[in-house]
Amino acid sequence: MSHARTPAQLTRRGLLAAGGAVGLGAVLAACGDDKGGKKSSDTGAGAGGSFVFKDDRGTEVKADKIPANIVAFTGTAAALYDYGIQVKGVFGPTETADGKPDVQAGDLDISKVEILGNAWDKFSVEKYAALGADLLVTDMWIKDQGWYITGTAAEKKILQLKVPSAYLWAAETTMDKALARRVDLAAALGADVKDAKVTDAKAAFEKAAARLRAAVKANPGIKVLVGSGSADLFYASVPKMSADTRYFKELGVEFVEPKANAQGFFEELSWENVDKYEADVIMMDNRTGTLQPADLDKSKPTWKQLPAVKAGQVIPRVTEPIYSYAKCTPILDDLAKAIEDAKKVTK
Repeated sequence: MSHARTPAQLTRRGLLAAGGAVGLGAVLAACGDDKGGKKSSDTGAGAGGSFVFKDDRGTEVKADKIPANIVAFTGTAAALYDYGIQVKGVFGPTETADGKPDVQAGDLDISKVEILGNAWDKFSVEKYAALGADLLVTDMWIKDQGWYITGTAAEKKILQLKVPSAYLWAAETTMDKALARRVDLAAALGADVKDAKVTDAKAAFEKAAARLRAAVKANPGIKVLVGSGSADLFYASVPKMSADTRYFKELGVEFVEPKANAQGFFEELSWENVDKYEADVIMMDNRTGTLQPADLDKSKPTWKQLPAVKAGQVIPRVTEPIYSYAKCTPILDDLAKAIEDAKKVTK
């Protein structure tokens, strides 16, 4: 997979850094079409336990009963878990080298799920088939492309099993809308989304959003740069391309706007040119496999010279959020606090 490209010749490393998708798109024909389908707001568990859900491709998935053997991308599985839906199998970063849950696993008990693949292009079709999956769920960063499915060596075999699938936007939407769509899916799978635990979590999210909006107004002019580090490059992300940062923009956060590449997700900067953009706060990709600020402090002298770094105004960015209200609320609160506390260190 290391040589896979999108039509714009975008590298896998870069897309992972930006939180984008890799590979050429393919629609799962087995999922049916959307002719005469319900609107997303009408999808849900039908009478007698039937299942109807229209995903973000516009594909309507129907079944006589609610799926019981769900396989999902790890972060999506973690979101469903927060709404009381337990999946059987996961794929994507789930377990770290020391056996602990990856940050993208959230509160999942990883000992109770079948890990079909813990990294890109490691999807075990054999395990997948053995699970007898009746629903496949993953994120979508580029239209009709399944995150950790499209462009992999296993893609063709995965599709041949003709398991109904649901793809949910992680780009070309905003965090609040992405959250609502995961709630839609959870409800369709039988979750009680009117339970106090869910409604309280949503209220806390809305309170955190209001706090972030107020923080920007109280401390105007704070410029935020979103980045991801690799050994050779710093990826400066374009905020409008991801659901989280697009939502932060709506709440008033002033982001540095890098010069986008052909796909629009980010700009690649050498470490010698990492100071191309001035920022008061830097949000750094927190995913396993990316260089963290402590690593950069030791290995990249130019990093240490950035004004935000000198001022201690670097915070983690949850590049692939777990789209449940409980998991997204701290993200908003952390950014709000960073802006509340930030000193202006740029001109």
